[in-house]
Amino acid sequence: MIECVLFDLDGTIVNTNELIIRSFMHALKENNLPSLTREQIIPFMGTTLQQQMTAFSGLQDISALERSYRSYNYAHHDELIGSFPDVNETMEELLRRGIKLGIVTTKIRPTTLKALEMFDLLKYMETIVTVNDVSHPKPHPEPVLTAVANLGVDPAKTLMVGDSAVDIQSSKAAGVRVAAVAWSLKGEDVLRGYEPDYIIHEMKDLFTIVEQETMQP
Repeated sequence: MIECVLFDLDGTIVNTNELIIRSFMHALKENNLPSLTREQIIPFMGTTLQQQMTAFSGLQDISALERSYRSYNYAHHDELIGSFPDVNETMEELLRRGIKLGIVTTKIRPTTLKALEMFDLLKYMETIVTVNDVSHPKPHPEPVLTAVANLGVDPAKTLMVGDSAVDIQSSKAAGVRVAAVAWSLKGEDVLRGYEPDYIIHEMKDLFTIVEQETMQP
């Protein structure tokens, strides 16, 4: 039985894809570094900003890149992010069924809260675990285990929903079930390669998973 559903934020319940890609492109250009295509950026999305910047630039000190990224990201936040279908309705129904909800993200807390508030999602979340709250971000199990501990739930009765390999890896290491979202920019086939327990094609598919898990002995 599923007692708790945890969600990644970017690319899973809030469409920040364009904002993130443009923020990276801006940071590289502003710091006179070689540009990258969308296709070169997408595979790294989901890891921490520092990990991505290091991979993109090859630099040890990425502080200037990070400042450029965050400045652009904050300035263009509201115009470049959007919603995914049926997210709020799904949260409402999961809560009605007595399921606890939370966020587990590699994003920093201020912009996590900003995005959740923008789409009226903050009210559903009983715990929010950001990169600021852990020593070891995804794909390490610590973020997922922190959320599980905060909610006082059994990992075996928890489902994590995400759009990247690190979501799947973190969840498996933490002993929770994991559903990958088919609307990930990385593509369904790429995510299948990491062997998630489920692939969902719309948010309301979570109801079927919850029902299936409830029926299992």
